[in-house]
Formats: sequence, structure tokens, C-alpha cells
Amino acid sequence: MSRKSHSRILTAIAAGGLVALALSQTAEAQDGNRIRVRGAIESLSGDQLVVKTREGSDATITLKAGWKVGGIKKALVEDIKPGDFVGVASLPKGTGPDGAIEVLIFPASMKGTGEGNRPWDAQPDSQMTNATVSNAVKSVNGHTITLTYQGKEKTITIADATPIVTLAPATKDDLKSGAGVIVTGEKAADGSITASQVAVGLDGIVPPM
Repeated sequence: MSRKSHSRILTAIAAGGLVALALSQTAEAQDGNRIRVRGAIESLSGDQLVVKTREGSDATITLKAGWKVGGIKKALVEDIKPGDFVGVASLPKGTGPDGAIEVLIFPASMKGTGEGNRPWDAQPDSQMTNATVSNAVKSVNGHTITLTYQGKEKTITIADATPIVTLAPATKDDLKSGAGVIVTGEKAADGSITASQVAVGLDGIVPPM
């Protein structure tokens, strides 16, 4: 890991940005054992978290010593301003700009985390772009943002119904049955899953990432 990446991780932890760090870890290392579990909490007992996944199966996750929890809360498309650093999952639309399927607005302290464009597993053919907003325009059919990253530029449209979220403090008390979560962890050869952080949706929000 580079000194720059290490410094960025320390900044993220100091800012309580463990959620964003978990969501962008694929930018730091391509680990074949890494897994993202998305779904709703079935139960939490000690260090054992059971999640009903979006695929319909139950996933039992062993939480590592010192595990942390971070919150994801609703934001508005109007909150996205030029200069903001965002993570946008998008899909190609055939012609014209890609269409956003979700947008995460990073805290200012997380700017630059996981910068770049890469495949994402939210939906088939989806991509994740972590980048700085250079332009944001409202149109009749929604919004369009232009993103800059690593000397490149990408334009993405945001329809009115697109989920927009940002990060917020959370505690273990927020990990209630039925709460939506996304957990980035490691899957061992025997199928067991371990993780050191949990991102939970607040006020009924289902984490869209």
C-alpha cells in the first residue's frame, strides 16, 4: 500500500468514515476473497450478525474484535455541488451519458478515497465512479453531473427517483432487526464470512450501494 493510500485510510478512520472506506476498498486492493453482503438484519447476537440477503438467503457474518458501525442517511440531489467528492454507481444507457443508479456524497474529509472508475456489483454491467463533481446541471428530466478523476471526465445523468445518500454517525443500537445493511468482509474457503465494519441505513433507508 502506498504512503498516500495509508494516509487516506488514517484520515478516513479519524473522520469516522469507516462506511465509505469499506465501500471503496476495492480501489486499494483487489482481493479475490472480498465479498459484499447486502440485505436486512435478521439478528445480532454478540459478534454474530445474520443478514437476509437481497438474493433471499441467510448470511451469517462473524464480526471481528473492535468492529465498527457507520450510518447511511438520505440526501437530496440538490445537495450535490461542484467540488464535492461522490461515489456514483451507474449503468450504460446505450446512447448518451450513463444513468446513475445511486449516488453517495462523501464527507469533505474523505475526498479522493478510491478515486477512479471500476466495475461494480450492484447490478450487471454497473460501474462505480469515485470522483469530483466539476459541473452539476438541472434539466427537465432530472440532473446531469460531470465528474473528473485521474485526468479523465465522465458525464452521468441522475433521474429524479435515484437514491441519494450520505454518511452519518451510527451505533450498534442502530443494528435492529429489519434494518438495511451493506457489509464488506472476507469469505474463507469454508464459506465463513468475517467483517470489521457494518454500514446501516438510518430512518428506514436501504443502503443503495
